[in-house]
This record gives sequence, C-alpha cells and structure tokens, in this order.
Amino acid sequence: MSESLVAGYDLVVFDLDGVVYLTDEPIAGAPEAIGRLRSSGTAVAYATNNASRRAPDVAAALRGMGVPAEPSEVLTSAGAAASLLAEKLPAGAPVLVVGADALRAEVSDAGLTLVGTAEDKPAAVVQGYGPEVGWRILAEAALAVRAGALWVATNTDRTLPSPRGPLPGNGSLVAVLRTALDRDPDLVVGKPEPALFTTAASLSHAKRPLAVGDRLDTDIQGAVTAGMDSLLVLTGVSTPADLLAATPDRRPTYVGADLSALFEPGPPIGAAEVGGWTLTRDGDSATLAGSGEPLAALRLLCSVTWNGVPTASLRPASDAARDLFKTWTL
Repeated sequence: MSESLVAGYDLVVFDLDGVVYLTDEPIAGAPEAIGRLRSSGTAVAYATNNASRRAPDVAAALRGMGVPAEPSEVLTSAGAAASLLAEKLPAGAPVLVVGADALRAEVSDAGLTLVGTAEDKPAAVVQGYGPEVGWRILAEAALAVRAGALWVATNTDRTLPSPRGPLPGNGSLVAVLRTALDRDPDLVVGKPEPALFTTAASLSHAKRPLAVGDRLDTDIQGAVTAGMDSLLVLTGVSTPADLLAATPDRRPTYVGADLSALFEPGPPIGAAEVGGWTLTRDGDSATLAGSGEPLAALRLLCSVTWNGVPTASLRPASDAARDLFKTWTL
C-alpha cells in the first residue's frame, strides 16, 4: 500500500479559514485529521492572514471546535505586522490602525502609540481585516498616507470564505484606499509573502514542512515563494477551474478534497495517475474520457493545462467527464 501524502514531512502549516473552519464552524473531519497528525508526532502550526484575532484567541477558538492548538503554534498577520512596525519605527511612534481590536492590541504591545486621526501625524498606517471598518477610519488613513505615513497592509485577500459564499476580505478594504490614493501599500506582511511560513518552519526546526491552504493566490503562492511543498484543499475559496488555470507561482504540489487527503496516497499533480480516466492531447486541445475519482481527473487535466492547453480547449468525451466539467463550470 502506498504511504500517505504526509509521510516524510515533519511539519504541517495550516491556513485556517476555508481549511480548518468556515467562519466559526469546523470543516467536517478537520479536528480529527489534525488530532491524528499530533498522535503521529508530526508538528503542526497555524498561519492566518486574518488580523481580527490574536494568537491566544485563535488557539482558544480552535480548541473550542475540537482542534488541538496552542498559542505558540499560531502565527497571525496582525502579530507579524506589529513586529515589522516595531523594527522600522522608533519606540512609541504614533500608528493609525485600520482594523479590529486584535490589531490595535498587537501594535500597542509592540511598544507603539495608537492614534485615531491623521491630525495626530501617524508615522504609519497599518490596515487589517475588521468587520466594523468604515468610511471614517478609511478617510483618516487616506489623509495620513497622503501626508507621508508608511502604509502597511496585513494582507490583501480579496475575499474570505463563509458558509454563505465568499465575503469581502481585507484586500477589498485595501482596494478602497488604493483607489483613493492611486497607489499600492508600501508593505504587505501576510501571505503570499513567505514570512508566516518561514517563521513557522524556523520555530519548529522543521527540515521538510508542508503548507496546506484553500487559496492559490495567498496560501499556495506563499508556499511556492517560501520553497515549500503545498496541498490545496477544495473546502474554501479556490476551485478546480482556478487550479487548472493557475500560473506557475500558484501551483500546489498536491490537491485534495479536504484534510483527509493528508492520510491518503498523494500523487503529485501531473503524476502518471489514470484511475479509470483517459486523457488524450491533440495539439492545443485535450479530451478526457472514462470515469473514476474526480481528483484523479483533476490531476490529469492539470498536467495538460499547465503545459500549454487552455482551459477552454478541454473537452469531455464520456458521461462522467461531462458531469465533472459541469460541476467544475468548465
């Protein structure tokens, strides 16, 4: 029997929303999968772009869902942003926070002074996700940045997953300022920047870490940038159609339906796996026939779309293939 996908990795770094839970509800099987990893002695870490909670609060919320977690295992973009500002600014420097109380607390604990308006002449504006962020604080931030304040974004996720579908994320709020200022943030701290992944690996002294995420544009791109293998799970934002169209900097090593994939044989995407499917390439088009596990078909299709065949040139040639194409909106 083939060994499991996770065999050989000494650390698994999990994204949270869309991988372990949706909003505050655990994804089916996620607590059991992470508990099984711990039982086997594999180290785990949690790396989240969501800046609305501090590490102890995230760990407590995870434990409340039945997911084993300690604050020391949680890395947040809020904590990373505050650390970065503390390195760049003098102690006590004024900082305008656009975001949740967790980000304000991280900035304060980093030895910086919280201010509320552009008239306070902040040295920096730090922007993270907060459900109560509104026009007034965005206006103050725009004035402060235009006056010369350093503009730091914790992350630029356009959306965040929810049981009702994708909702506006911090990237959407950053886009408000980007439009008003006609410029990008000076610095983006969270994924796809590699710092959360590389810090997790360093803290665990990991030699071969695996990153697990649901977003190609943050989790997977961040893993690629960090030089880590990665697993895309289809429980959150990115879809099979997104995966087929992924650019080289956003291509995971593996794809799985959910976290149970960690314990199944895990052929890399593009491996010579058939599983009942037949894929025939003819120049710039390819035809899928046969039947079998959907993920086996997805891996096979990636092997051609990642090598020159446009997604629009994929063709189904069996009932099972047509059903998959319909499900994946190809």
